[in-house]
Amino acid sequence: MPNNVDTVGDTERVPTVRLDLEYDGAGYRGWARQPGLRTVQGELETALATALREPITLTVAGRTDAGVHAHGQVASFETATEPPATLARSLNALCPNDLAVTAATVVADGFDARRDARSRSYLYRLEARPAPSPFERGRALWWPHRVDLGALERCAAALVGNRDFTAFTPTQTDHVRFRRDVLAASWQRHGDLLCFRIAADAFMRNMVRALVGTMLEVSSGRRSVDDFTALLDGAPRSAGGDTAPPHGLYLESVGYG
Repeated sequence: MPNNVDTVGDTERVPTVRLDLEYDGAGYRGWARQPGLRTVQGELETALATALREPITLTVAGRTDAGVHAHGQVASFETATEPPATLARSLNALCPNDLAVTAATVVADGFDARRDARSRSYLYRLEARPAPSPFERGRALWWPHRVDLGALERCAAALVGNRDFTAFTPTQTDHVRFRRDVLAASWQRHGDLLCFRIAADAFMRNMVRALVGTMLEVSSGRRSVDDFTALLDGAPRSAGGDTAPPHGLYLESVGYG
């Protein structure tokens, strides 16, 4: 590993690295480092400090909550040394088995995984069958109840555009802006699995899970599609439905450029 960063004139170049990640969120208390708790950021920063021999602070595209998984998480950091080409392999040797670095790439100076992201896409997996599959345990929400796929599709279609998601955000929140631009939303059935996908410019805490929980109330006949649509005009959280469990939720991808 080179000991010095590149210099241009009198300006020292600080390499910026992008990490592409996958993880099983079941054993983590979310992304963000918390004293005394096992988190994705904590495990990864510890591995980076060992591999690069310097303290590293990560910026992440989407701060996933406890129990939420990721297929396509993105993080970035600056380092005082040029990272080796084998960084991803080294990190995978140091990280636990429920966390994988699929790529470690030196990118343009100043790249910020969170600030530069233009969209995030989430997937929620529902197992709709009478008996739960042992192979989907902790990976999908078992749902042995009524499913009205047509109603779910109409709910998803209503999400596209600029909407107010106050009804799908915890009452106690640091958010001050509750409108989000939803780029796409859909429900699809694949055998016993129902998959909800949604892409937006940004998401609020618990937003996707609250949407899923409320849409399932529509699917089971406890509220109408019109009632669901009315929630998107800034209704209070108390008017929304339950929050679906975290184990069915995945950060699927992050869009840049």
